[in-house]
Amino acid sequence: MDFLRRFGAVCGALCGLLIAIPGGIEAVTGETAATSFALGLSPALAPPLLVALYLTQDQNNTLSRIGYALNAIGLGLFGGAGFTLNMALFYLDEDVLADLMRGPTRIALLGSALLFVAGTSLYAAAMYRARVFPRAAVILYGAAFSAFALAAPLPDTLVANALHVTVGATLCWLARETWPAQTARSGSADQLTSAPR
Repeated sequence: MDFLRRFGAVCGALCGLLIAIPGGIEAVTGETAATSFALGLSPALAPPLLVALYLTQDQNNTLSRIGYALNAIGLGLFGGAGFTLNMALFYLDEDVLADLMRGPTRIALLGSALLFVAGTSLYAAAMYRARVFPRAAVILYGAAFSAFALAAPLPDTLVANALHVTVGATLCWLARETWPAQTARSGSADQLTSAPR
């Protein structure tokens, strides 16, 4: 379990950096091919953090199980949408992109964002209730990620850039909290994973 939590912590921190740093840069330069590339890679590093978050808290809790499952599916879909937005759609001519977004692509992107918001909100509620992670980090996870997902298809603004930085910093914070030495303060995370069922 320690390996999965450490791996998740490292991936989560890298994911956070790949979101926050380009978000900060784009506030000054606007979207570039380099920042779009970094943002496109970030979703690949998010699932290990989600696993680490799950392993760090009570896994026998129904809300946690359902929240994790819905968040994992939503992350898969929204991560794929983020990859597509940043690695493919970024390079399309504006007229072609506008035409594409009038079709089923817009519905698919919106659907993935809504499922991700539902999963993130439910899992944030489970984390809040579990009291393993700092409350502020959990609230930011639920609120900032929901706003981030809903703003993804919108044009870049300073608000969107601030969301990138906030989401990235939140991921780094939660990643730090999943590192096994960090959970020793609660005294329960390691016991929960090894307790008889």
